[in-house]
Formats: sequence, C-alpha cells, structure tokens
Amino acid sequence: MEPSFYYGAMYVNYGLTVAVSVLTFIISFLVFNLDLLQSFIAIVIVLILTVLHTIRLSRIIWINLFVKYRKNEVEEQKTSS
Repeated sequence: MEPSFYYGAMYVNYGLTVAVSVLTFIISFLVFNLDLLQSFIAIVIVLILTVLHTIRLSRIIWINLFVKYRKNEVEEQKTSS
C-alpha cells in the first residue's frame, strides 16, 4: 500500500471520531443530564474504548471507495487453482 492510502484513512478516521464524539455528547448531555466536564470525560472514555474499531473501520471504508469486490472473480480463482 502506498502512504497516501493511510493519509486518506486518517481523514475518514477523523470523521468517524467526530461522529462518535458528537453522539456520545448528545447521549451523555441530554439523556443522562451530565454537565460539560462529565460529558467530556465520557467522550474521552468512549473514544479510548472504540479506537481500534474506528481505525479498522476507517481503512475498510477508504479501501472500498476505490477497490470493488468481485465475488465471481474470486470464485473463479479458487476453482482454477
């Protein structure tokens, strides 16, 4: 893989992280009635717990924008070998 692949995945990861942060803030602030500091602590905890998943998901999203999976070609390669 070329380095630009990881740069692109980094931008996707940033978007996912912002989405998770906003969702965590909305849930903690509106549902659980936490103040801003407690909501910030909840955001940090959630981001630490989901960091591995967001990194993996961002790479999957980025590669799927450019490379299409063709099931028929994969099955043909398996049968021909």
